[in-house]
Amino acid sequence: MRHMMTYDLMETFRNTNQWLGSTARTMASYPAWAMLPNPAVQWMAAWGEVTERTFERMVVKPDWGIRTFTHEDGKDHLVEIETIVERPFGDLIHFNVVGRKEQPRKILLVAPMSGHYATLLRSTVKSLLVNCEVYVTDWHNARDIPVSAGKFDVEDYTLYLMDFMRELGPDINVVAVCQPVPLTLAATAYLAELDPDAQPRTLTLIGGPVDPDATPTDVTDFGARVTMGQLEETMIQRVGFKYPGVGRMVYPGLLQLASFISMNGERHADAFSNQIQNVMRGDASDHDAHNRFYDEYLAVMDMPAEFYLSTVDRIFKKREIAKNEFVVDGHKVDFGAITRVAVKTVEGANDDISAPGQCIAALGLCTGLPDDKKASHVEPGAGHYGIFAGKSWRNNIRPLVLDFIDSNAAGPDTAKKAKPANTNAA
Repeated sequence: MRHMMTYDLMETFRNTNQWLGSTARTMASYPAWAMLPNPAVQWMAAWGEVTERTFERMVVKPDWGIRTFTHEDGKDHLVEIETIVERPFGDLIHFNVVGRKEQPRKILLVAPMSGHYATLLRSTVKSLLVNCEVYVTDWHNARDIPVSAGKFDVEDYTLYLMDFMRELGPDINVVAVCQPVPLTLAATAYLAELDPDAQPRTLTLIGGPVDPDATPTDVTDFGARVTMGQLEETMIQRVGFKYPGVGRMVYPGLLQLASFISMNGERHADAFSNQIQNVMRGDASDHDAHNRFYDEYLAVMDMPAEFYLSTVDRIFKKREIAKNEFVVDGHKVDFGAITRVAVKTVEGANDDISAPGQCIAALGLCTGLPDDKKASHVEPGAGHYGIFAGKSWRNNIRPLVLDFIDSNAAGPDTAKKAKPANTNAA
């Protein structure tokens, strides 16, 4: 009950700030105030607008916002998001470009379950839609999942990925981004043992902690400093009475957001102060740079407690993946079983979350894979976000990834049918 009350207290604080912002904006908008022009009233209206939107976004799942697509034929095609596999903790979705011929490249984009929704990869999806069939793992907010659905830890996550790969067939090309990199590697290895014919064609691992100790960062240092008991006591709460997952143990999104913001508190404070000034001057808009970024950044989801704790314990502390000691459903996964799936790692030279060295460790684990099936790339000057959604991704990494996929196509006919990888993204 104590943890449930803490969860509801955080939600009450968020709701109160949203209400204060709405009240300030509404009061400052009374027509009577226009008779007495006062900068203080304008500031109150601007503060209220920014504050209301800020705290409102924290509990809203962002929309993908990908509704139409202009293909090479010059026509606008509708984009329909179809659910291929529906599960309690996450779905497999497909971005179907209506009226377009099916593309030879099929890509499964494995989104992180690390505080933000899969929509964080919106720009990545849009860039790949140009000449690929795109599938995405759409993880659910744990606060909306009833306790009756059971647990969800790193082993369950791995089994979900295996089922998604089986559903899409052996001609799928898997691209994992950040947090799911080690578990995607494990899912591929386990699939290679249990169902070799269901293995994906290629596996691209982008900026993930396969071996967190290879190049320590603040994130890995935190995992080493705290005990599991401390984490469970300070980070884990029960979902409050407002949501369907009432009683479920979670790592709350609002608590995660507080951690995200504290890492660059001064920069975020300046951003919101500047936005208030922009609203006062009439220079802000609903979709300006500030709102586009923070509408996504502030939208956070609760993680199942067992997933968060098992990730810290088994991936970061015990380094089960890095030591080739990872167990799924009572079976020890052997990464040497990957013998025919081409594997590529991508890292950012300036990545301060998963530093260079952590992801490329995956290639060393694939002892049964020939060298000509392995590839790696370190992007100069790129940070963590840039390697999958920024300028570095658009200009350099995306073409390299698509070339890697094409060069490992099942046969010459498939490679010939694929569109050139350097086609500009819409």
